[in-house]
Amino acid sequence: MFLSNRSLTPQSVQLMAADNLQRLEQFLRPLCSGGIALAFSGGVDSSLLLALLVKMQREEKFPLLVLSALSTLQSARDLAEINAVAAGYGVEVHFVNCDVLAIAEVRHNAPLRCYHCKKLLFETMLAKAAEQGISTLLEGTHADDLKSYRPGRQALAELGVLSPLAELGISKNEVRIMAKALHVKTAERPSSPCLATRFDYGTELTEEKLQMAGEGERVLRELLPDDADLRLRIHGKLGRIEVNEKYFSLILNQRHRIIRELEKLGFEKITLDIAGFSSGSYDRHR
Repeated sequence: MFLSNRSLTPQSVQLMAADNLQRLEQFLRPLCSGGIALAFSGGVDSSLLLALLVKMQREEKFPLLVLSALSTLQSARDLAEINAVAAGYGVEVHFVNCDVLAIAEVRHNAPLRCYHCKKLLFETMLAKAAEQGISTLLEGTHADDLKSYRPGRQALAELGVLSPLAELGISKNEVRIMAKALHVKTAERPSSPCLATRFDYGTELTEEKLQMAGEGERVLRELLPDDADLRLRIHGKLGRIEVNEKYFSLILNQRHRIIRELEKLGFEKITLDIAGFSSGSYDRHR
């Protein structure tokens, strides 16, 4: 499996991308005759799948339904990205409303929150797809996700949702290379998991808290490059900033503005985590 492209020549990277795209298209092609529904988040993984499916549809028509969940766990930035990326491909996104906070395990941010949330989201999407006679639903999990704590994977398996990138052993780095080859605009966009991940397990989630997290990250992202990894972890009224170490000075130089803007949102204390950015940092203590 390809892990790093630093030692590879541009030509070998290009050949690798072409080979992986061919394998992915071969996986998808037999599914097209019955129509395909795509769970679309606007991130690079599902954007790669969308780009390839649109390309394939132009070559040979088949029903394609692009679905996205609408819930309180999404930030305004995520919703804007979904619409912008889909519009770039001339595709209409069908949003399905999901009241995830009505589920006790989600509302109380239980360690299995992701399982219960994914189960509701994908059951709703499958029902929407079935209305149009489509039984195949795809989503963008990649091979690296299989190495992390992902209880939502169980829900996908139970519901028969397909994860082509994971099934073909395609890593996140390979996804980005493939996305660049297809000129996907979000190829370098950092991962952006749902807003519940900004809170420790056992924290009761409310719309107000989730909005506070999303708006707080919006303030910070306005000061950072688009490719910066960022999480604003919430501990009551304290906001803990996780960001790549190379951006520490940028955050500190703008600290007065950050404090002022985050206090308007209800934060009372703001800290910079000197351990730097860590994806899934709460999972180590669950």
